[in-house]
Amino acid sequence: MIHYKSIEDIESIRESSLLVAKTHALLAMEIRPGITSLSLDRLAETFIRDHGGVPAFKGYQGFPYTLCVSPNEVVVHGFPRNEPLREGDIVSIDCGVLKNGFYGDSAYTFGIGEIPCPVARLLRTTYESLYLGIEQLMVGNTLGDVSWTIQRHAEKAGYSVVRELVGHGLGRQLHEPPELPNYGKKGQGEPVRNGLVVAIEPMINQGRRFVMQESDGWTIRTADRKPSAHYEHTVAVVNGKAEILSSFELIEQALKENNHNSFIIR
Repeated sequence: MIHYKSIEDIESIRESSLLVAKTHALLAMEIRPGITSLSLDRLAETFIRDHGGVPAFKGYQGFPYTLCVSPNEVVVHGFPRNEPLREGDIVSIDCGVLKNGFYGDSAYTFGIGEIPCPVARLLRTTYESLYLGIEQLMVGNTLGDVSWTIQRHAEKAGYSVVRELVGHGLGRQLHEPPELPNYGKKGQGEPVRNGLVVAIEPMINQGRRFVMQESDGWTIRTADRKPSAHYEHTVAVVNGKAEILSSFELIEQALKENNHNSFIIR
């Protein structure tokens, strides 16, 4: 059953989502060649707790960290490591927060310093596919319209869409119905209604779509070890159209101020 949200619920989810965005912005100020993702994880946990939130991922089904940190060919659910990030890496950071009884969830793929042009194109296409999908989240459409739009944009650019991992509803639970794949057919799936809140999160591979799970039981990487990109917004349907509750603007402003990181989508 889909739990449609009241305006008051949506404002609470917005508050949690903005704390996620502020956490990402803090990380954007620190991320650079030589820093470890484990140090970023500690920084994020302290920041979230200092601002009245609880890390949503830490302890969720046994996940041991605040952040999912997924470099290069890792698609999602990567563990923070004590290994320094390197110039030319890309790294997807997924962060969730529980605050005042509601969850927020967002992911952003960072380029570490100068990254190769083909990889930059992958990031840009994935980013674009997210926003194109969000545009389709309106009353009168179906979730299949969102999924089809994401898939079409990614595949038209020559990339592949991960099938095993999908977006999801959220609210008082981190994962709620409905599931929202990044592939599908127009006109299929649940109709879009006011009060729907979903995390839309394209996971797009430079190579083939196939993935595999590492022995840690969490880390998902591309089977061909080619790079993968991941962007995610928490989005509500209000007055018939999509309203983004998370924020990339805070992240991108921080990146502009961080001279160590030269790759910015906009």
